[in-house]
Amino acid sequence: MKRENLTMLVDFYEMTMGNGYFMQGLEDKIAYFDMFFRKIPENGGVALAAGLEQFVDYIKDLKFTEDDLDFLRKKGFNEGFLDYLRNFKFKCDVWAIPEGTPIFPGEPVMTVRGPVIQAQFIETMALLIFNHQSLIATKSSRIVRAAQGRPVMEFGSRRAHGASAAIMGARAAYIGGCAGTACANCEPDYGIPALGTMAHSWVQLFDTEYEAFYKYAQIYPDNCVLLVDTYDTIKSGVPNAIRVFDELKPTKKGIRIDSGDITYLTKKVRKMLDDAGHPDCTITISNSLDEYLIKDILLQGACIDSFGVGERLITSRAEPVFGGVYKLCATEDEKGNVIPKIKISNNVEKVTNPGYKKVYRLYDKDSGYAFGDYLCLADEPEPVEEDLKAVNTTAAQHYKNLYNYVAKPLQQQIFKGGELVYQLPTLQQIRAHREDCLAHTWEECLRFENPHIYNVYLSTKLWNLRNQMLGNVPKE
Repeated sequence: MKRENLTMLVDFYEMTMGNGYFMQGLEDKIAYFDMFFRKIPENGGVALAAGLEQFVDYIKDLKFTEDDLDFLRKKGFNEGFLDYLRNFKFKCDVWAIPEGTPIFPGEPVMTVRGPVIQAQFIETMALLIFNHQSLIATKSSRIVRAAQGRPVMEFGSRRAHGASAAIMGARAAYIGGCAGTACANCEPDYGIPALGTMAHSWVQLFDTEYEAFYKYAQIYPDNCVLLVDTYDTIKSGVPNAIRVFDELKPTKKGIRIDSGDITYLTKKVRKMLDDAGHPDCTITISNSLDEYLIKDILLQGACIDSFGVGERLITSRAEPVFGGVYKLCATEDEKGNVIPKIKISNNVEKVTNPGYKKVYRLYDKDSGYAFGDYLCLADEPEPVEEDLKAVNTTAAQHYKNLYNYVAKPLQQQIFKGGELVYQLPTLQQIRAHREDCLAHTWEECLRFENPHIYNVYLSTKLWNLRNQMLGNVPKE
């Protein structure tokens, strides 16, 4: 897929600060930034990481054109800084949690270390990509889980917030578990199955509904899915579909319902199809669905084989903001010593965890299920099987002894000195990884309402550093 140069898609303060850092002689100052989020959308129990591949593409394409430099010159930027940008070469180290991995508030999904101008400069695109795709992957995962094994098709292109949101949203939905997308160019570009049937206009264009169905079945005998609610689902649509199935005998047949009382209609239609000798005819429904509606109609006994979900998925309509942030957590002095930094706020949730950190997922040795994540300073030893004292930050803040666990690091190094050192997985591999991760996540954490709170623990060393820094706020 051809990529446009998005180097200048930045918040303007990243340019003003970069210019300022340069004029202060700080262009080589090493800084560490954490990208994390504070709250799972819709008060859910689990979020999913997505968008890393597009972030890698963005970094690989970073370059400033002369037009970019002319624009910045007109804005009054220093000529030395413009020369720096003209010869720009990304030199940062980047660590990130792989796509498809469950993620939780407060832990670094990405850590960037490098010259402060560069590490600061990539903030906007890192957040833009991560916030959007993680939001849609998280929402689609909820919808797919509600469908209880029935395929979910992403139908939201026309309701997405622009072309890029449609394409990248379809990619994220596929990571979240959707079976395919209505967005046609996602199949040649990303290998995501392009799926679809007909619109009401096809039925309206012909003199009769029967003729519309007959002509469609002639053209697509191996995938004949008829939209039966243009006029009257029970009295017209399904009887005409059955007539066409009887006459042309398509090898793969189905109907789609896009309006009305889904539970009532699907029960009625299923009996009509079975009585007519078409138990193999599938029923697909669409029409402003989300995980709550899907869950309810299935509990009511609706007879459904697959779902098409559009606007409430592609826009995550119930809560359309993911809320990831990008914060300075440390710098290095001239000797390479890491100097922790902290952001303090009257809002407790906005106080950051200082220092260069690592994050581990803890699995119960007996069940194999993840029971918490452990955040520690990078110079601390990797947690081992022996008892581990940590601070539980997701409930009342208190010390807890962790035991009988296996710890696995979550972040992987993506760039080293600006060079890509990570083998990007295929979308199929990402989907398989997501499925495996959720298979080792407690069902209680996956509830839509009042899910069990997944614990994120801080090492005692990190907790003490945080408290020490909170008690030593720089004086004016």
